[in-house]
Amino acid sequence: VGIDFTASNGNPREPSSLHYINPLGSNEYLAAILAVGQIIQDYDTDKMFPALGFGAQLPPDWKVSHEFAINFNPTNPFCSGVEGIAQAYSACLPHIRFYGPTNFAPIISHVARFAAQALQQENAAQYFTLLIITDGVISDMDETRDAIVQASKLPMSIIIIGVGNADFAAMEFLDGDASVLRSNTGEEAVRDIVQFVPFRDFRNAPKETLAKSVLAELPQQVTQYFKQRNLPPTNTTAK
Repeated sequence: VGIDFTASNGNPREPSSLHYINPLGSNEYLAAILAVGQIIQDYDTDKMFPALGFGAQLPPDWKVSHEFAINFNPTNPFCSGVEGIAQAYSACLPHIRFYGPTNFAPIISHVARFAAQALQQENAAQYFTLLIITDGVISDMDETRDAIVQASKLPMSIIIIGVGNADFAAMEFLDGDASVLRSNTGEEAVRDIVQFVPFRDFRNAPKETLAKSVLAELPQQVTQYFKQRNLPPTNTTAK
């Protein structure tokens, strides 16, 4: 899971912020984490999820990080279930400074490294799903395109959940449903691995409606990958 902690989300101490530290409960990000997380957690056998943040300044030196463990434990960034992610998210909010830019490429490349390592294993049966929750204002489009094209060769998919009311044209472009995504050098993605879902369209919809949209492409992406590799997707473990 990758969570966008950039300044465009608004000051978390202001009610207008998508990350509002709400004494009465939820905010847009927390709602998305819980709603989408409950849908995709069943695809993971051990329910232990590495949860990373990007675009924030971190204590004690306040340097910007584009891939930090939201539980502040870089050697063990895993959270137990969706509730564990939600707890780590809420605990981390008061201790970081929202900053920028909004770079997706580092976190995509981070997961891609694990997917590449899994590929070297004897049965090569693992498949990774990166869930990115963002307000959609991206700064590194060129680098992200390159990272996605490279990731399309690996056992991984990316689900982008857009929160808030921004223009999500850039996210729709990354989705690649309208045309094949290409890198800056013109290399085409081997397959479509990105699914974009605007959370605002499903904020008050039944869970089943959101689930259908979130999972619309994932099963096909998984089977397509294993077919291309001539690997039967039996007893696969999603991460």
